[in-house]
Amino acid sequence: LAQVMESGGGSVQAGGSLKLSCEVSVNLYTKNCMGWFRQAPGREREGVATMYSDGGRADYADSVKGRFNISRNDAEKTVYLQMNSLKPEDTAMYYCAAHDHDPVYCFTTDERFFPFWGQGTLVTVSS
Repeated sequence: LAQVMESGGGSVQAGGSLKLSCEVSVNLYTKNCMGWFRQAPGREREGVATMYSDGGRADYADSVKGRFNISRNDAEKTVYLQMNSLKPEDTAMYYCAAHDHDPVYCFTTDERFFPFWGQGTLVTVSS
């Protein structure tokens, strides 16, 4: 059974909204990082938003600042990505990831540190 599983993807018109959810069954240490990454056709995977467990510090890619919001429900081991004002360039496979290495690096540029990954959920935005 998958240890990380995303849901909530779909097809929307530009300007619309979607909320992605990710359930993490991995038993993470108290200090950990969870986040979202995406990969568009023909492009490299990039960080979208990450959130640290200690204080809830979040990091966002410049392209989504002001439009996307990441949140966590640690009791349910779930991380969300609320996506608003979606643009065609947001079209991509969105992946949820988590890590709890010590020290914990938790920025959108820290993809290489994440050992736990979901299979992805597809988001398609039409103009």
